Amino acid sequence: MARLILFNKPYDVLSQFTDSSIGADRRTLSDFIDVPRVYPAGRLDRDSEGLLLLTDDGRLQARISNPRFKTPKTYLVQVEGDVTPDALACLRAGVSLKDGPTLPAEAERIDPPALWPRDPPVRFRKTVPDCWISLTIREGRNRQVRRMTAAVGHPTLRLVRWRIGDWTLDGVAPGTWRDMPI
Repeated sequence: MARLILFNKPYDVLSQFTDSSIGADRRTLSDFIDVPRVYPAGRLDRDSEGLLLLTDDGRLQARISNPRFKTPKTYLVQVEGDVTPDALACLRAGVSLKDGPTLPAEAERIDPPALWPRDPPVRFRKTVPDCWISLTIREGRNRQVRRMTAAVGHPTLRLVRWRIGDWTLDGVAPGTWRDMPI
């Protein structure tokens, strides 16, 4: 029977079980998950938070993480500035990045979500507003969401992956995980 784990990865945690950096003392998945033979289906950058799926099923892992399957991934993104309808339209049309254009995304401005506090907190600047957007992409390029929001003039301040396909973070606290039936 295949196993699928939903993990709420905290900020500043590597999406791997070991850290091969010499002299580094960084937190990894092994600080939170003590389950043999499960591996992440995709990645989530160290400075991003949220849903990370782990499985012991290679076919499921490929289906989730391989870009050809175009599994939708939804992010809650706190961005610098007040997002304009034009910026959202650019995200919806696809953005030109150095490694080529992105596929069109689903993008909308949202009210600030009821999330856990981040440690360390996001920097606050009295003179620069910020807002939240929901962004759903079907690719998985390196730091894609951060590069997309920067390309439309709104650098990312906080990035939380909320959904992958049909799986969400609902009911999974930061640093905790739960098994899901497949």
